Amino acid sequence: MQHNDGLIEEVLAGIGAKRAGVKFGASKALRILSEQVPDALYPHFDVFAAMLGHGNHILKWNATLTLANLARVDREAKIEAILDQYLDLISGPNMITAANAIRGAAIIGLAKPHLVRPILLRIMRVERAKYATPECRNVAIGHALRALEQLADLLPDRQLLRLFAARQLGNPRPATSAKARGFLKARKKTA
Repeated sequence: MQHNDGLIEEVLAGIGAKRAGVKFGASKALRILSEQVPDALYPHFDVFAAMLGHGNHILKWNATLTLANLARVDREAKIEAILDQYLDLISGPNMITAANAIRGAAIIGLAKPHLVRPILLRIMRVERAKYATPECRNVAIGHALRALEQLADLLPDRQLLRLFAARQLGNPRPATSAKARGFLKARKKTA
């Protein structure tokens, strides 16, 4: 597939626009492009990596998912080089940032199975993460359970995952405890 590099450069430039609609629209367009044609955006990997520390949450969230989508075409192990920084987003303080990092970490793990164990170990630290409220942590734990569900079959020993899910059976957030029950029920069938 042929890519219009000039157009990609223009959309990348849009991230720096003063108008919020342009900036956020460009960021979202790049995230969508990363899902469809990751190889076209891969040469700009470092731009997105730098945005992991961006002060604007929306730009950071889109960059987080864009980087995850680029993992499947990452032949230079660039994602490995920034993985710790990427996974640090899970520990807080912003729950939505953490949720996007957890979702992206699952995408990375599927693209790079050799990273699944360290990714899962970091995702499970969400139990001790510091967010604005305990309810935010419960929401993030629900995202973690969804990621564990996606990656569990790539890990030979799933005991740590089952223990994590078992601890969530009594989670005060009904949706999160339901995800834990679902995870354990599915794992019982494959154990």
